[in-house]
Amino acid sequence: MQIDLTQPIETGMQTYPGDPPVAVHPHATHAGDGARVSSLECGSHTGTHVDAPAHTEPDGRTLDSYPLERFVFDAVRVDCRDLEARESIPASRVPDSDADLAAFWTGWDAHWGTDRYLEHPSLSPAAAETCADRGLDVAVDTLNPDPTPTEGAGADEPDGVPAHHALLGDDRLILENLTGLEAVGERFELRAYPLALAGDGAPVRAVGVRDGGDSSH
Repeated sequence: MQIDLTQPIETGMQTYPGDPPVAVHPHATHAGDGARVSSLECGSHTGTHVDAPAHTEPDGRTLDSYPLERFVFDAVRVDCRDLEARESIPASRVPDSDADLAAFWTGWDAHWGTDRYLEHPSLSPAAAETCADRGLDVAVDTLNPDPTPTEGAGADEPDGVPAHHALLGDDRLILENLTGLEAVGERFELRAYPLALAGDGAPVRAVGVRDGGDSSH
């Protein structure tokens, strides 16, 4: 069974604060031009996307340096739906698993397109370091594995993007803005091929693949 875990790209969609706005406009039409063509304007971290190390690490690798098979993951889902807004995911939640990606399921995708989406739970620096130590790439159904700066930020929240540095600095990959993790079960294959951009990140079509029938494995 294949499950689409991707937020659709559309005009005015939510982005990380300060990132380029997204616009999809008609460029040519059947009536006027004999074919339909759309123009697309967006940042490299639009919607459901993958971060390459070059995103935060000056000497980090770019997406084009990875083979295609690097974007197919043996994923384990980590249930974090009990966490509240802006709560940290502790290192104790990081699975000690033979998987190669931890998908942290917060359920925060239910708030996509709203201000509350910015107030998501996030990985503690220790949790991100534990993922890196265990060789785990990371996927989240939130805007960011680090806390997103807003007026609701707590004084005890870490500065900057320590989770990004811990993961990308260790040549791990980060997938952000997944949706629909409730449908994949606890263990699944995640396919997330990026656009062929030789840079810091790119939108992906994220697809979860699991055996039919039993939703718990």
